[in-house]
Amino acid sequence: MNKEIIKEAASIEEAKALIIAELGVAEDAITFEVVQEPGKKVLGLFGGDPAIVKGIAKNRSAAEAAEAYLRQVLAGLGVEDFTIEVTEQENGCVISLDGENLGFIIGRRGETLDALQYLTGLVANRADNAYYRVTLDIGNYRDKREQALVALARRLGAQTAKTGRRNSLEPMNPYERRIIHTTVQQMEGVISWSVGSDDRRHVIIGPSDDNPNKDKGGERSERRGGRNRGGRGRGNNGGGRRERRDDTYQVTAPERPVRAFQSRSFSLPVAEDVAPISRTSSEKEDNASLYGKIEF
Repeated sequence: MNKEIIKEAASIEEAKALIIAELGVAEDAITFEVVQEPGKKVLGLFGGDPAIVKGIAKNRSAAEAAEAYLRQVLAGLGVEDFTIEVTEQENGCVISLDGENLGFIIGRRGETLDALQYLTGLVANRADNAYYRVTLDIGNYRDKREQALVALARRLGAQTAKTGRRNSLEPMNPYERRIIHTTVQQMEGVISWSVGSDDRRHVIIGPSDDNPNKDKGGERSERRGGRNRGGRGRGNNGGGRRERRDDTYQVTAPERPVRAFQSRSFSLPVAEDVAPISRTSSEKEDNASLYGKIEF
């Protein structure tokens, strides 16, 4: 059902602007009808009738809404020379863009293209009020990316089947992970699964249970890990040279002459007929205390 709205303003252009703002659609999607021309004021001050304009917004299909949204976004980004081709499919459509200097819309590994595709899909689903899948492609990027992922999955899958070692891939979106899983399912001796969450979710390719090299890959990983942790040796001495132990080797101390005990109280030698020297204390020493003089 078409939606219509009537606005009054001082001029026809102002009334059209009000209709566009309220309907929230592009101007070319609205049919305008002038109900009343604006009347001139007497002496520029009195009287005068406002302009009355009726706008009718036609119900557009999901594909038409998606195409209109893309044209509006590209115009806002300053892209001028481009073409849009819409191919209808069951419960969805494929929108192909072609033109020069569109590489920035693809972004790193198609991240910008995926974001724009998501927003376009929201607009299409809002117009149709049902699930409608939109696939956005620029310069046949989707097919080239799919071929590259298939080749990558086959190469890593063959390596895993031969060595029995796992291979972890870079984070991917659900569409790209599905391409990897589909390719690995067609290979013998390998399986694939996804780990991680959100933008860190990625695919791991590992040996299947019937792969004869499955256990060998684990043994090689353990041996390699042992060398990395302990160096060249396998001992517990941190990877350096192994300690050389010889139980027959004994340490003997050299013989030394034993001196007679001599008291240190009177260390100075004295003659036989002379009395031993006695220690005397000064007056300062007699009056000294352990921590000095303390008065209370």
